[in-house]
Amino acid sequence: HPLSSRTSVKDLIESLGVPHTEVDLILVNGEPVDFAHIVRDGDRISVYPMFESIDIAPLARLRPRPLREPRFVLDVHLGKLAMYLRMLGFDTLYANDYDDETLTRMATSQRRILLTRDRGLLRRSVISHGYYVRATEPRQQLVEVIRRFDLLGSIAPFQRCMRCNGHLAPVPKQEVVHRLPPRTRRYYDEFYRCQECDQLYWKGSHYRRMQQFIEHLQAGEIASHGRGGALARCL
Repeated sequence: HPLSSRTSVKDLIESLGVPHTEVDLILVNGEPVDFAHIVRDGDRISVYPMFESIDIAPLARLRPRPLREPRFVLDVHLGKLAMYLRMLGFDTLYANDYDDETLTRMATSQRRILLTRDRGLLRRSVISHGYYVRATEPRQQLVEVIRRFDLLGSIAPFQRCMRCNGHLAPVPKQEVVHRLPPRTRRYYDEFYRCQECDQLYWKGSHYRRMQQFIEHLQAGEIASHGRGGALARCL
């Protein structure tokens, strides 16, 4: 890669389309360096993503360790993904009017992982945990994020409201029966209510499709690219 001026390794990596939030180790000529390291002609640079199973602490980890209880904030391009993540029980903030400053503030002050379709946003040095979502189709975005952050074992349906991210709690049928459609009133007895916006949920056909989706993921039958028949049927 030609160098035309004094360039840090962070700037060089991001100029190639890799956000610094996805980098956990940089070796220059075999030695670990930080993002401020100035690159010289002839340097051999190796860049590594987050290590989940190998302890690289002696090699100068560049970022804080992964957030083991991942919480997310999503940009305006990922509204459907936000709904899916909430459906699977993950704490996910989203609004279609969040600007870049709001996203940055939430990611840093609340220690949330920023998911975005904007690589430029992840270049901000204050953002330590973030990921550029490659897929464009929401269901495939969900698969990508689940696999990237190893979330399969943390899925917990009926924990979060898909509308507002509030906590769900069981509610007796008799308390909400007047709000139920006739068929729902007849066939379902287990209900949940959002503690924030009062939205009701029950384990209908959408829940069964979600269970199928999880089973397909666990079986490794859903690819993280392309539409995929199994995924289309599940969600």
